[in-house]
Amino acid sequence: MNKINILIIEDNTEDTELTKEALECETCNYCIYVVSDGEMAMQFLNREKEYNESPRPSIIFLDLNLPKMSGKEVLYLIKSNKEFKNIPVVVLTTSDNEKDVYEAYSMHANCYIRKPMDFNVFKEYMMSVKKFWLSTVRLPKE
Repeated sequence: MNKINILIIEDNTEDTELTKEALECETCNYCIYVVSDGEMAMQFLNREKEYNESPRPSIIFLDLNLPKMSGKEVLYLIKSNKEFKNIPVVVLTTSDNEKDVYEAYSMHANCYIRKPMDFNVFKEYMMSVKKFWLSTVRLPKE
């Protein structure tokens, strides 16, 4: 089984920790990488600056509300780039705005999940996400 590289693009450290905790698995073969703004996300993907040896993500968890470059801009850049467009992007955000949902899917997000306020519900959502995206489906290789 190939190693799965997970990239979390999230500026809220509490949400990052909750996501990492929900994805934790002692027997799983994956590494989690975190960047906290849109510019860092693109540097990571393009292997620029301090990310010059970063791995290609197998899947990306993307918040829409990011500093420096919005999550929508990051999603657009990922899905319009031939090198990155086949990486699944799970939008994981607090926004329940119908326009955000529509725009994310229009830019080819693979799914849109609104973060619930209750940690137990959030953990349930992430268990479903983990089971589907990290166990059930076959992710593209580099």
